[in-house]
Amino acid sequence: MAEAALSSLRNLPSVDRVLRQPDIMALVEKHGRSETTLAIRETLAALREEMQPGTGVDDAVIVASVLSRLDARADKRLRPLYNLTGTVLHTNLGRAILAEEAVEAASAAMRQAVSLEFDLASGKRGERDDHVRSLICELTGAEDATLVNNNAAAVLLVLNTLAQGREAIVSRGELIEIGGAFRMPEIMARAGAILREIGTTNRTHARDYANALGSETGLILKVHTSNYRIEGFTAEVDARELAKIAHQHKVPLVNDLGSGTLIDLSRFGLRKEPTVREAVEEGADLITFSGDKLLGGPQAGFIVGRKDLIAAINHNPMKRALRVDKIRLAACEATLKLYRDPDRLAQRLPTMRFLARQVDDIRQMALRLAPVLNEVLGRGVAVEAAACASQIGSGALPLDTIPSFGLSLRPTGGGRAVEALSAAFRGLPWPVIGRVTEGALHFDLRCLEDEGAFRDNLSSLRFEAAS
Repeated sequence: MAEAALSSLRNLPSVDRVLRQPDIMALVEKHGRSETTLAIRETLAALREEMQPGTGVDDAVIVASVLSRLDARADKRLRPLYNLTGTVLHTNLGRAILAEEAVEAASAAMRQAVSLEFDLASGKRGERDDHVRSLICELTGAEDATLVNNNAAAVLLVLNTLAQGREAIVSRGELIEIGGAFRMPEIMARAGAILREIGTTNRTHARDYANALGSETGLILKVHTSNYRIEGFTAEVDARELAKIAHQHKVPLVNDLGSGTLIDLSRFGLRKEPTVREAVEEGADLITFSGDKLLGGPQAGFIVGRKDLIAAINHNPMKRALRVDKIRLAACEATLKLYRDPDRLAQRLPTMRFLARQVDDIRQMALRLAPVLNEVLGRGVAVEAAACASQIGSGALPLDTIPSFGLSLRPTGGGRAVEALSAAFRGLPWPVIGRVTEGALHFDLRCLEDEGAFRDNLSSLRFEAAS
């Protein structure tokens, strides 16, 4: 038996012999010698484990295995997909889709040298924030502005700059936790601020803030509750009144808007959210908000407000660690410029286009696609066009939904069949991500724009329902 096994192993070619095969040489040209050699070694090692005594391996099998391994290693992990979950700003799926203007600006910044920190007028060193500072101030009414790589970083930097070793006063009802284990108390601790929580979970009054103010107070922090809301017997102090309390005691008020918006969303039929300009007018000394949520741009965290406080933030050594690169900065500038023409924003900015989309248009698409999917999937899956509700996502307007339309796919065979169907759609060249609930796979079509490409993608779908 041992002799037979040894004989089988001798039948395996050497790495050098495999490398000399014409088909493998072509792979070397495409993937490089190092990657191809590694794939050959892995293939031969696997075959040694699998071979039965007295058997051999055809060269074609080795070549096919090497090719498969190289393709798997070359396959992109970060892949484009169809977001049919019903959540427009889905954190796990990359949040906002950028406008074409932002994509072009980012591409230009990637292809060539840019005036990132170079003042073309003076020929001297410049500041990267200068490319967007005046634009942000124009759109928000703030004295000054800066930006970092996301809103969590913006909050961290503000707390560290203004309240390190001092108290940050915040309502107990605003000590939020959002996705990715972002917990406000822990962010405060990392920033070196001392948490001074006031009020109760559901009710905080002006006197609670006034009683907490003292010589150790660094700032008052107001936090947008993002992905939850307390209703019923509640009380909170609005930002305007809070600003008066803060200024009477010469303490800065920081208003963390979270998602943040530069326009009134009620023009799209959504419930009104406070805009950044309104937060400035209400008297907050600093306002922080995101770039990749309701604003519809790349991931970024904006800080706007008093000039002296922005200057202090920019002198914080942490600012360098949290700054944005040229690619994101270019996309931010292009996105912000679109807000100068709010009447055409829904046509040019994908996030607003999705939110403003008419439900009847989505319904007509669902009616066209239902028979297509019926034909692709066969009798084992019942496909029905059905009304549904979209949500904005990423903590914005957590209880609000938008009427929408989509497809409900219900295979025979119960829960396992639904999971298998969902996996089949995720396995497409362009994965399709929906929502599994109530024994069916649901696709909300609000974010589907290229209907033709979606149909073509279905040609690769492989799924057999239980008989």
